[in-house]
Parts: sequence; C-alpha cells; structure tokens
Amino acid sequence: MKNPDYNPAKPHHTPDGFRNRYPHPRPDADFWQWQRERRRLKLPKPPTQDLSCIAPNLGAIHQPPALPQLTWIGHETLLLQIDGLNVLTDPVFSKRASPLPFAGPRRHQPPGLSLKQLPHIDLVLISHNHYDHLDRASVRALMRQPGGAPMFFVPLGIDRWFARNVRGTRLAGDNSNVRAFDWDDEARFGPFTAHFCAVQHWSARGLYDRNRTLWGSWALLHPHLRFWFSGDLGYSQDTRDIGARFGHFDVAAIAVGAYEPRWFMKAQHIDPAEAVQVMQDIGARQAVGIHWGTFELTDEALDQPITDLAHALKAANVPAERFLLFKHGETRVWDAAASRLVTDVTDVPKEKARPRDDSLAAQ
Repeated sequence: MKNPDYNPAKPHHTPDGFRNRYPHPRPDADFWQWQRERRRLKLPKPPTQDLSCIAPNLGAIHQPPALPQLTWIGHETLLLQIDGLNVLTDPVFSKRASPLPFAGPRRHQPPGLSLKQLPHIDLVLISHNHYDHLDRASVRALMRQPGGAPMFFVPLGIDRWFARNVRGTRLAGDNSNVRAFDWDDEARFGPFTAHFCAVQHWSARGLYDRNRTLWGSWALLHPHLRFWFSGDLGYSQDTRDIGARFGHFDVAAIAVGAYEPRWFMKAQHIDPAEAVQVMQDIGARQAVGIHWGTFELTDEALDQPITDLAHALKAANVPAERFLLFKHGETRVWDAAASRLVTDVTDVPKEKARPRDDSLAAQ
C-alpha cells in the first residue's frame, strides 16, 4: 500500500509509510521468543502495592482554579486544564487495550475519571495508533460529547483512520475537527501552540500495517505552562533535539513503564532510568510518570516502576519530588513560583484565568 502522505524530501517518509529519524538496532530475537519466555517464567508477577484509584476531586475538575491543573486518568490518558480549556491525551477508557473485547491486556482498575465524569473536552492529542493509545470506543464517545465534538490533533495517517471508524469526523474546511500533523508541524488552538515532535517508536493496529501511520510526542505551549507529552518512545537523539529546540518545559508527562525484558523493549520503550535522562534532555522542571500501573503489557510487575524510578532518581542525584507518580484519579496544580505540581489548592483562586470559549471546539 502506498503512503498517501509520502514526501520524498522528508527522510522519515517512505513510499509505504514512515521510519524513525535515527536508525537503531532491532532486537536480536522475535516477539514469539519473548512470549515463550514470559510464559515459562510466569511473568509478569502480580503487583504488591495498592494501585487502585482515589476518589477524583470532581469539584476542582469541573470548577478548576486559575492555575494549570493536571489529572492522571490512567496509562497515558491525562486531563490538562488551563485557561478555561480542557485537553485530553491518548484517551483510553475501555476495559481492554485490544481489538478484541474478550482478549488482550485488561485494565487493572477502572479509569480515574469515567467518560461521564469528564468536563467538556476541547482538544484531544493522539500520540500513535497502538490500542493502548488509540481506542475506538473512547474517541467515538468523545466525538458525541454534549456541546459538540472536541478538536483532535493526530499523527499523519490517523486522520484517515478517523474517517473510516469515527462518525462525525470532518477532515476538510473551516469546520474540520480532526487535523493531521507531520513531525515539526505546529498549529494554534486558542492560547496554545501545539508542536508535533519526533520520538523513536513505531505504529501498527494489525499484522500488515506496520509504520503506515506516524507516531510522536506533543509540545503544548501556553503563556502560563510549557507542557510535553512523550507518548511511547525508545531512548534516542530525538529528546536531545527537543530540548535544544524548546529550551525547557514546566511539566513533562514521560512514559516510565512497559520496559522489560530490555533485550526486546529497549528500542521501543524507555525504562525509569532513561525516563530520568529524558527529563534532563528536554529541560523539564517537573515530570509525571505515565504508561504504567494500568495495563499489563510487558514483563515487569505493574508496580515495579515505583521502585525502579526511585532508584533511578537517586542514582542521577535528582530530587524525588521532581519526578512524580500520581495515583489513578489524582489531580495536582502547577505552582509556577515553586516550579512544582502541588496537591494543596486551598489558597488558589477558584475563578478561571479566562472564561471558556466554546467556539474553540470548532477550530
């Protein structure tokens, strides 16, 4: 199948899809070897720590303070609230991250916020098309939300997936609600500037569509917050490039899970030590761990990132409070004066920094 977005002037484009910006070695063995080994070793082991959701602060979520606010819903689904706008990343609310309703990775706990508990979503950022990041039922529900569909910013090729799978998709004209991005593309959305950035990963939803659609990370810049969402990534020069381009971020949501066994996962998923390096590469003042504790995808226990991240921060001489792991459903606000996310919002003014503009959903 030919790549409809193919541009021969761009090295990461190929006639039939896309490739990473920096070459990297492929694993020495294959997927089926990994599956045989994990069955033999009875992996992953069950978690020993409590990963259940906490009760969400629905009052703060539906009447957010003037400061930017971040809620971890689970896996890579985050709700960022700032300036009266609500941004959702990689929305997955289904019970399984799978094309099948009866098989595949199952949620360890329900989402920290349900679809019904969400405020009106203005903008959705999609990193790539794997089932634990692009969930058809979830995006269909968001497209039907009361008050009108959000805007979806997606990688190249996923716009056509939306057209085939999600009723209400509009790809062209002033009324479009799905916009496709190549690496280094940028767009305005209200007070935000969104930049789609290269990271090392891959895409597929079936056996014969590997790398047919693009993947990446998102830099979301606002006058009051510089935010980076990693998506999935293996460690590469890409994050150093992002740091050189943007200088710093206030808050970065960085994947810290699904990293064992390293011989197979290293090229596609960073481990906690590499996540700390990524935080330093991009100049993040505060990091939040994502892509852990929700779905059993690889060989480490769901709670292993808690221990491994703590060790990695200590080894790198980085204060533990600079790289946080939220509980499912937890909300924190950004205190710019302290350069950190805080839970105590009792002194934060309740009025929004700017009144909500529902016309943005149609941009």
